[in-house]
Amino acid sequence: MNESEVSMKEIKKDDWAIVLDFLEHGHYGMSRPEPVAQVLGEKYFSLLEVILREDQRTGVGERIYIGDQKREKVKYIRERITPDKLTASAKEELQEIIDKIIMQQQQQFIDFFNKAGQLTTRMHMLELLPGIGKKHLWAILDARKEKPFESFADVKKRVSLLPDPEKMIVKRVMLELADGDKYRIFVPKFEKQQHEDRYH
Repeated sequence: MNESEVSMKEIKKDDWAIVLDFLEHGHYGMSRPEPVAQVLGEKYFSLLEVILREDQRTGVGERIYIGDQKREKVKYIRERITPDKLTASAKEELQEIIDKIIMQQQQQFIDFFNKAGQLTTRMHMLELLPGIGKKHLWAILDARKEKPFESFADVKKRVSLLPDPEKMIVKRVMLELADGDKYRIFVPKFEKQQHEDRYH
């Protein structure tokens, strides 16, 4: 994977999302009261506000469909949001729900440990994970040459003194959501002015 692939400027769309918060009558700043949910995409960690159909309700942790096919609950995607636009309740739920998504899709992230390559001539993609320096990098590369990692537990067992791999992924996703690094591994970078009509 090269630097342009890490940036991932092409449009990435989530089909399913997990609810972070539900506001039955919307919030300040909306032109009229409507049921709104703040959600996190399952695949690309898209942070979105969605408007629900008038007769629908949802709750924190519920998995709802936001894709291009017929949606049972979601009327349309209102906008893409940044972490600072989340409600206080949604902010409290965010890290835990990211953690759940990562554990449910563990193989995808284990594949990253197994297949990640050079980012630049001086930096390896694995070094983008919080807590991985040159010493841990070489230990991971040596271990995966022997045989591919099979789980987070396997990574931790075979790489001496490595911080918790799952927590490293969570921290990296949180950093990318907050636009804290120019490189992206797990959260595609979206242009801020991009409108969400494509979801309607």
